[in-house]
Order: sequence, then structure tokens, then C-alpha cells
Amino acid sequence: MRHYLLAAAAAFTIGLTPAFAGDFHGYDPATFDGNLLPAENLMAMVKEAMSVRPPKNGTAYVIGFANLQRDIPFCALVEQGILEVAKAAGVEVVVADNRLDGATALTNAESFITRDVDFVIEFQTDAQFGATIMQKLNEANIPVVAIDIPMPGATFFGVNNPRAGFMGGSYLAQAAVDRYGMEAVMKGYFIEGELPQSGPIPAMRTGGQVAGFLAALPGFDESRVLKFDSKNTLEESFTQTKNLLAQIPPDVPIMGTAINDQATTGILRAAQQDGRTQITVVGLGADEKQTLASEADFVAAVGSFPERYGNSLIPIALATLAGQDLPDAILINHQIVTKANICDFYADMPCADVKTIDYTFPEDGFLAHLEALRKDPSLADVQNLIPAN
Repeated sequence: MRHYLLAAAAAFTIGLTPAFAGDFHGYDPATFDGNLLPAENLMAMVKEAMSVRPPKNGTAYVIGFANLQRDIPFCALVEQGILEVAKAAGVEVVVADNRLDGATALTNAESFITRDVDFVIEFQTDAQFGATIMQKLNEANIPVVAIDIPMPGATFFGVNNPRAGFMGGSYLAQAAVDRYGMEAVMKGYFIEGELPQSGPIPAMRTGGQVAGFLAALPGFDESRVLKFDSKNTLEESFTQTKNLLAQIPPDVPIMGTAINDQATTGILRAAQQDGRTQITVVGLGADEKQTLASEADFVAAVGSFPERYGNSLIPIALATLAGQDLPDAILINHQIVTKANICDFYADMPCADVKTIDYTFPEDGFLAHLEALRKDPSLADVQNLIPAN
């Protein structure tokens, strides 16, 4: 199993903004390894929370979970993990589907208020609706944790966007050089699948991918960086990449990455259909395990481990209900997942005996990138989501 448990634990150690009051029945965001806590710990959390803030229905907590879109593999894994941990804790979860749409997310939040839930876990993509949703939930005195896309006043849990993006972009550049040679890569094209509707925070992820790629390839012609709106889906990414391929000569390397594994897969599928043989992509999420394991040109993914989100999100909800002073941002520590090490993170996936690159993280470039983010006026109110290093 190649030290699976040790690797998995290391993969989910989290970085955060300062100060948690202390251990809450086995949960401390500064040291939590992401493993499922024992049921007795979870039930002790519930008992303490009930002594501080009794359930509104008088018997058991009800948590509303508004999923980003339930049929996206990443989101399905997040939902499955939340439901499993909630069951172990004796907590009911009401699930809604935001369908990647702000207006739908607002309707779902209003339904949670009508349902009189005790807590809400929000996974919603439209930054334009975040403040309105939070205003309504605040007025109803319902605390919130927001997954991956921040909402004003909610605890943030999820992707360390600058670092995850920078890792993926720099790995992609180095992998492409290993496959095609520096001279060929410098004549190639880099395709980036963005998600502008989600605002400046997820943009730190895709911007980090571009910055990491360019940091690993000084002098790369930035006119060869082609960006598109992926809308977070494989299908839209496929369509937009097909359009971009008309701009790219047939005999040059193409490097691609995107906001998530699905959009990255869309880039790969479009290039394959177009007959491009020099295509290399790096995903973000590592939730498309079979694609990563089976596709030679899908060389790696930056792991976010969505199947383990629930192990943190339910304790965060219960700690909040118990009046614990949580950090306002809890960030995942990401790992590069490849065909050679996938079994270290997923026990059901075999590791392949394949050559991988000797990856070097461009630390100086990353620190310069972080400094530029701190000076970005659009990020002035979310400095806590920019890591210190």
C-alpha cells in the first residue's frame, strides 16, 4: 500500500489563519489530518454543541448542504463524504443542488431558511449572489461555512488557490519540457480554462496556473497563452478548446490546465478529437482518478481530495454551533498526484511503474506571485485567503 495512510494524512494537513481555541473532541484545524474521526468523538461534538445551541427542532441538528452541482464528480464526492460523516454524528443533512447558478443558490438558501435548518454548508459558484445569500442566512441566524468560493462572513474551507494553481502550472511546464524538449515547448501554446463568474478568489487558482507555468518557463511568449471561460464543465471546455485549436499550428506542443479536472479533461478530449498528438495536461482536484490513471497525456493532477471534505466540514459545523472560535479560513495542503503515486492517496488505485519528472517547485517565483496578489486591489478584503508562503 506504499505508506498510504501516512501519505493521505500528509495530503490533508491544512494551513489556516490564526487561532483556534484548542482541541474540540479530536478536531483542531491546525493539526487535523483529514481522517474520519471516531463516531464517539463526533457524537461528543454534537452533545457539547447542543448544550450551547440546542437544535431548532428540539431533537437533532439539521444541516443544509447546497452542492455546487450534484452530478459533477468532484461535487458528488464532497456530498458523499458529508453524508457519511453526518450519519456517524447523528446529524440530518438536507441536500440541495445549486446547479452552478446564483439564482438557484439563492432559492435553495431561502428553502433552508423555511426548513429552519441549524447550519448551512454552501458550495456555490456565482460571486454576485454571495452577499445576498449571506444576508438572508444571517438574518435567519443560520451560521455558514463556504466551500472553495468565499462568501462574506462565512468560514472558508477549501482550496489554497494560489499554491494549488502555481503547483499545477509549474508541473505542467516541467512535464512538457521533459516530453518534448525546451526548444519545442517554447514554440508551443498554453491553454487555460478559467471560471470568471466565480470572482477573484477562484481566479487566484487559474491565475496561479498561468503564473506557475511562466515561472517555470522564463521567456515563454505570453501571446501563446490562450484563455477561455470553462464554466466549470467538461462540455464547455471541450467546445471552447475546439475553437482555440484553429489558432494553433498542427505541429507544436499544446499544454493545458483548468479550474478543475473536468475542464482539464475537456481540453484533452478536444485535442484528441482534433488529432493533436503533442498534448499534455495537468488537472486540479485529482477526482478524475480513472482519467489520470489511464490517459498517458493526463500526466498529473493537483490533489484536493474532495472525498475527505466532509471529515472537516461536519466538525467545523459542530464546532461553530458549540461556540468555538474557528479561524475564518481553513486551507487544504495540496499534493501532486501522478500515475506513479496515486496508490499513496487512493487505496483502490494501483500505482503504475512509469517514469515521472523530478519536479521542482519554483519557490522564488511563487513568493513574487504572492506579493503581487497582496497588492491586487480586488483582493484587499480577502488577504486571509492568500497564504503567507
